[in-house]
Order: sequence, then structure tokens, then C-alpha cells
Amino acid sequence: MLDGQSFTIQEPSRPQKLTLFLEEPALVRMKPANQKKFFGKKGEEIASEILVKNGYTIIDRNFSSRFGEIDIVAEEGDTLVFVEVKTRKDVRFGLPQEAVTASKLGKIKKTAEYYSLIHPELPKKIRIDVVALIVNGDTIEYSKIIKVY
Repeated sequence: MLDGQSFTIQEPSRPQKLTLFLEEPALVRMKPANQKKFFGKKGEEIASEILVKNGYTIIDRNFSSRFGEIDIVAEEGDTLVFVEVKTRKDVRFGLPQEAVTASKLGKIKKTAEYYSLIHPELPKKIRIDVVALIVNGDTIEYSKIIKVY
């Protein structure tokens, strides 16, 4: 079985390392950029499950506007929560939550305000949370919900 095994493919102009993932029902080859997106989507799915287990109701995922992108929009009680998900494989570059900068929070806030404006039926009280994950294969080594503001 080739699932998760890496190898190098020689193309005339440049060699590139690819990793194969066994996806039901077909074997899929992914380039490194696509692996990052796949890993991010996996993190968002895990974060959604964690949020639901902690009493959140998921309303929307991957909302995008000219102001920015929100990974998950959820409700917790009478609060509309905008969630940024950060997923890492290890702490080599720091904890996942350390990657959420003041600039990123500013974009999330603007996007959240816009989302609230176009969805007047949703709660007016808003909050930004960060879900930080360290995932190694199928093992969640670290997960934390951080209520930012």
C-alpha cells in the first residue's frame, strides 16, 4: 500500500517530492500546495467536531468576502462566534495560535462585522475564537479553543 509514502518524480525541468494519500475509492497524487490545503481542511473538520462537542452550532464554513475569510461561523448561546482554525503538524514553528497576528484578527473583525450586517437574523453579540490544533496523522496531539474577544 502506498498511502502516505513519499517519493520523487523526475520531470524534465524540476524534480518534485509528492506524497500519495489513499482516498476512498481512488489513489490521489497531491502537490505540496494541495497537501497544505488538504491538511487545513482536515483541521477545519476536526475543529468543527470539537466546537459541536463543546456546545457550538455550526452555521457556515469558509465564508469569504472582500474583507477576508472566516473559517467557521458558529453560535454559542446568544453569541455569534467567528472561528479561525490553525492546524500544525508539530511545534517547530511555534504553537498554532501564535500564527494569528493582530493584522489577521483585524481582517477577521471586519469580515465578522460584514457577515453580521448581511445576516441580521443572527445574534448581534459577536466574538472571535481561535481553535488551535496539532495533528499527527490521525492523532490530535493538542487542541484548544481560545476566546480572543
